Amino acid sequence: MAVTPPDPDPMIVSLLRLFALRPLLTLALFGIPIIVLVAVGLFTILALKLFFFIVLPILVVVWLVRKVTRSGDEPAN
Repeated sequence: MAVTPPDPDPMIVSLLRLFALRPLLTLALFGIPIIVLVAVGLFTILALKLFFFIVLPILVVVWLVRKVTRSGDEPAN
């Protein structure tokens, strides 16, 4: 008496057959979200680099210049 595995779901089988026969459809369904995730990740890295290496040093320099050039008799804010 042999034990056979249960039959797979027909909908899953038909989807796998569809994706196997039409690889461009598979790429269209699964490739676009991956491309969007990569683009968002690259944009985030670019924005963080811009902030840390351009905006933040300029703010620190402006803050230091204002602190150094402030006269000693003014009360600090």
